[in-house]
Amino acid sequence: MNTADLGLPVEVPSTALFTDQYELTMLQAALKAGTAERRSVFEVFTRRLPHGRRYGVVAGTGRVLDAVTNFRFDAGMLAFLGERGIVDEATLNWLADYRFQGDIWGYPEGEVYFPGSPLLRVEGSFAECVLLETVILSILNHDSAIAAAASRMSSAAGGRPLIEMGARRTHELAAVAAARSAYVGGFATTSDLAAGFRYGIPTVGTSAHAFTLLHDQERDAFRAQVDALGADTTLLVDTYDVAEAVRTAVEVAGPELGAVRIDSGDLLLVAHRVRQQLDDLGATDTRIVVTSDLDEYAIASLAAAPVDAYGVGTQLVTGSGHPTCSMVYKLVARAESADPSAPLVPVAKKSTGGKTSVGGRKWAARRLDEYGVAEAEVVGTGAVPDELADRQLLVELVKGGEVVAREPLDAARERHIAARANLPLSATQLSRGEPVIPTEYLHLPSGS
Repeated sequence: MNTADLGLPVEVPSTALFTDQYELTMLQAALKAGTAERRSVFEVFTRRLPHGRRYGVVAGTGRVLDAVTNFRFDAGMLAFLGERGIVDEATLNWLADYRFQGDIWGYPEGEVYFPGSPLLRVEGSFAECVLLETVILSILNHDSAIAAAASRMSSAAGGRPLIEMGARRTHELAAVAAARSAYVGGFATTSDLAAGFRYGIPTVGTSAHAFTLLHDQERDAFRAQVDALGADTTLLVDTYDVAEAVRTAVEVAGPELGAVRIDSGDLLLVAHRVRQQLDDLGATDTRIVVTSDLDEYAIASLAAAPVDAYGVGTQLVTGSGHPTCSMVYKLVARAESADPSAPLVPVAKKSTGGKTSVGGRKWAARRLDEYGVAEAEVVGTGAVPDELADRQLLVELVKGGEVVAREPLDAARERHIAARANLPLSATQLSRGEPVIPTEYLHLPSGS
């Protein structure tokens, strides 16, 4: 069951305080100034990819939809805001009735993106949109970073399955989100039961070194595990002597032994030795699973090894060195008055130091070459050129406050596989490089 993605209860009853205080103080000031109801357009984008990355991966969209749906101020929250003097009484009264009634468009989950891509477009009154900034960025920055690392790892794995096992290396709720993002990025399973329960991700797990150490002999531990879980289980063989453990494992479980796991040592060398030993013992179908602080580079280095699956923890849940995508949420257009018919005016921050942004309500399309391979991310304002009309990337997610684009998590996972396959081959290279396709800005004369 895909509980959260299908709109069933999430881990918190409200996301309203998952925000920075200045969102509320801006709201108060705008209410006093009479500008709070001006129609506004905010966009989420990143100015650059993490250093050396060639593409980004959109993840967390389903969680964003839940966060927007559950953005409600209950009595306790309002009391907290009032007691602390964070906002005045008029603002508290406004917040008590808060429900997002605007529209949200965005890149569908699992899609790839590049610098300047308008990943999410939030439209409505300034007041209702500005409040969502922090929670949206919190989710998208974290989840997209994990998905990008997962994508690189799954590409390096070359079709061999990957197990997400990083729950013990991050915050307990972040672990669930990380497992979800890893699944979008290409991982096959997770060890985290909360992620399995909430999102329907397949779960796996057998035993740790503690189970072997519990028993008087390694053979006793293997026998107990096989008796409880069957011969198709995975036995951990590097607690003492690997060669002796493999021999014992096959003696206990028989040639039908499901898999052995190696968690230390020179994995390349040990994997070759274990494969030869298993074959010599007649366990030719027994799989080899390797773990031990893997990242995409370590996985790539094992491409020629007889490894059947990889387990990844720390490096995955920390984004393999890039735990955020540095996404921002910027006002790009707003009306000149609160009149619903007032036209939108493009706005943008003027700044030096690489923090410039482009004003105007944007669309995005991916131009393909004659072979159907992506060659540019085209971002523009105004009318979409006819030749790009069927290559637009943004889809409607929320209409008039109602979510219209919930989907099973497997749909995002499959979308990512397809999107990555349409990139130039160099996208999957692990060597440092620039974004695999350029972002082209097309400014047309019509307004926003």
